[in-house]
Amino acid sequence: MYKVKQKFNFLLINVPIMILSLTCIYPVIWLLYSSVKTNQEFALSTVALPKSINMGNYIKAFVTAKFHIFIVNSVFTSFCTLIIVLLAAYTMGYLLSRYRFRGRNFVYIALLAGVMIPIHALMVPLFIQYKNFGFLDNRFSLVLPYVSIELPTAVFLIESYIKGISTEMEDAASIDGANMLQTMYGIIMPICKPILSTVVILTFMFAWNEFPFAQILVSDQKYKTIPVGLTYFTTQYTTDYTLLIAALCMATIPVLIIYLLFYNKVMEGMMAGAIKG
Repeated sequence: MYKVKQKFNFLLINVPIMILSLTCIYPVIWLLYSSVKTNQEFALSTVALPKSINMGNYIKAFVTAKFHIFIVNSVFTSFCTLIIVLLAAYTMGYLLSRYRFRGRNFVYIALLAGVMIPIHALMVPLFIQYKNFGFLDNRFSLVLPYVSIELPTAVFLIESYIKGISTEMEDAASIDGANMLQTMYGIIMPICKPILSTVVILTFMFAWNEFPFAQILVSDQKYKTIPVGLTYFTTQYTTDYTLLIAALCMATIPVLIIYLLFYNKVMEGMMAGAIKG
C-alpha cells in the first residue's frame, strides 16, 4: 500500500512537470525543424516533419536578406553594453557596499529612480535629445540607453552580494600591503563570479532582444539590430515564414550559448545563497 501511494505521489508531481516542460521545449523543436522546410512543405503542413533537410533558408537569410549585418550590429551593441555595465556596476556595487561617502544617498536615489521609472516613458525625450546632438543612426546610439537601463539593477544585485562577503579577507590583504584596487579586483571580484554571471545573462539578453529603442533611435539599416531586422522578413501582404524561422533560429543561438556558458556559475551562487540562508 505504501509503495502504491509513493508511486501515485511520484506521478502526481512529475507528470505535470513533464507536461509543462514539453510545452516549453516543443516550440523550440518546432522552430528548428520548420527552419529546414521548403515553402511548399510549410504551406502544406506547419506541424509535419520535413521530408529532407533544406539549409537554403539559412543561406538565403544570412546572405540575400543581409541578416549578417543585423547580427554584427547586435553582437557589437550587446558586448559593448555588457562590458560597460559589468565594470561600472561592479565598481559602484563594491564602493556602495564597503564605504560611506558624501553623496551616497543621492547615488542610491538616482539608481532607484532608474529602476522605478518606466523605460518607455523616456523614449520621446531621449529621441529629441539624440536628434539635437546628432547622435541618431550611430553605432553607439543604442549602447548609452541600454547601459542606463541595465546599470541600476546590476548595481543593486552586486552590492547585495558583496554585503554577504566577510571583510576578513580584505583586512588581511590590507595588512599584507594590498591597495584598494588590488583588493577590489584581485580578491573580491573572483568571489563574485556567480552574481557577475547573472548580470552577464540578464544584460546580454536585454541588449540582444530589445526592440523599441532600436526601432526609434536607429533608422539607417546598416546600424539596425536583429529584433528590428526580423521585421524585414514581413511585408504588408506576404510573409516568408521559412526564411523568418531560419532567421529566428540564428538569433536564438548566441543567447543559448551565453546562457550555457554562465549557467553553472549562476547555480553555484544560488546554492551558496541557499546554504548561507
